[in-house]
Amino acid sequence: MFGKNDATHHEGAVKSNLRSAAGRGPKMPVITFANTKGGAGKTTAVLLLATELVEQGYRVTILDADPQYWISRWHQLSPADDRLNVISYVTQASIERHIAENRHKTDYFVLDLPGAQSPLLAKAIGLSDHVLIPIQGCAMDAQGGANVLELLRYLAEKANLRVPHSVVLTRVNSMVTTRALLTVKMLLAERNVDVLDTPIIERAAFRDIFDLGGTLYTMDEARISNLDKARQNARLFALEMLRRVPLHKRAPLSSRFVRAA
Repeated sequence: MFGKNDATHHEGAVKSNLRSAAGRGPKMPVITFANTKGGAGKTTAVLLLATELVEQGYRVTILDADPQYWISRWHQLSPADDRLNVISYVTQASIERHIAENRHKTDYFVLDLPGAQSPLLAKAIGLSDHVLIPIQGCAMDAQGGANVLELLRYLAEKANLRVPHSVVLTRVNSMVTTRALLTVKMLLAERNVDVLDTPIIERAAFRDIFDLGGTLYTMDEARISNLDKARQNARLFALEMLRRVPLHKRAPLSSRFVRAA
């Protein structure tokens, strides 16, 4: 839980970064993934969104600020792709520089924050066009997401700083809806939190991709179970995010989303 002093500090940090961002001219959208509890499926969601956007022809820069560096490790295993850039060891001191230096070759920035309380959270919010909060159907995971939601609500109510944000439910069992998940959904509904219609389902492909490298589209269908369903899940998830954070600069090179819709 954020205390009053924490929230006041974050408010100042966010205002500072909003002023800084305003002075830099046009920038590409920044989508930040945040949950102060690890193991929420945050990095998996980052990877699915980023690789789906690349599949559609967008240029994506992933800013890897998670100290586990799973994204950076995955990138080392993967074939090079000119449309995908991964920057490792992103810190509070370096994040603005990374965005400024890469915006000319980026359509979307996707930021993977630490899965813990971090001063980078406030700075990231100030730089974000949308904050996405991955939450599993469990109380501890929901509390990590609640910390982020509390900060966003405080900034809206006390500082009139409204940053668009949503929740994506992660690691959802495709066959069973647990009581814990129903409780989380009810709490989010009571708080009028925007929840994506597309949850991220628990799939073998979403685990194996970190060991194999590449994307869902380079995986072997004969070796990975339900790969077609995993691809569809990732595609629909990315489509929802594109609706929330549209890019007006140029159209994607692929019509895959049109066909999927």
